[in-house]
Amino acid sequence: MRTIILLLLVGGLAVAQATPGTQPDTSIASPANGGQLTIPSGTKVPLALKQSISTKNARDGDAVYAVTTFPVVVNDRIVIPAGTYVQGRISNVKRGGRIKGRAEVLMHFSTLIYPSGYTVVLPGAVENVPGAEKTSMKDEEGTIRQDSQTGEKAKTVATAAGTGAVVGGLSNGVKGGLIGAGIGGGIGTAIGLLTRGNDVRMEAGTTLEMMIQREVPLDASRVPK
Repeated sequence: MRTIILLLLVGGLAVAQATPGTQPDTSIASPANGGQLTIPSGTKVPLALKQSISTKNARDGDAVYAVTTFPVVVNDRIVIPAGTYVQGRISNVKRGGRIKGRAEVLMHFSTLIYPSGYTVVLPGAVENVPGAEKTSMKDEEGTIRQDSQTGEKAKTVATAAGTGAVVGGLSNGVKGGLIGAGIGGGIGTAIGLLTRGNDVRMEAGTTLEMMIQREVPLDASRVPK
């Protein structure tokens, strides 16, 4: 009898060790329950500015506010819904020169704010500015530059010279016309030298394209499906 009781006790102890009372921790998210998502490096995100920006009055360090205009999808899952807020800052501003040099503005985006309030840090740069007229991208860093005004200034000189020639010709004949053209051309050149180049200006609502420069991990439980 003692032998049977001893065997039963040993068997019960073995069962207890094989079936611990503590259940596995299921709080750690896994791919099966959508624990983590990733925004790949190089992802392009369409944005619209929430405020106007101009090189005339912008300063280094000024805040930039934008909002996504179309959802970004990765592997059949929305990772950035439309209406997500994006924050950034102006890194460098340069006004157009009187003789040479075009206006430029460089900005970088640093934060995504989801409608739920979930906030994600990211590195984002301007890839394209389809909504801004007479601007182009200067470099891969994301500098937006005003288009050249060489043709416009040449037109100003020519118009002033033509007007001077007409006025001089009416008063003093051919010789007066030549003198008038020279004076008019000089005035046109002076106007070109005294006038700054056009500023880069983007109104509220201007569309931009942001490129995410590094892989960004997301908590899938906080990203709306």
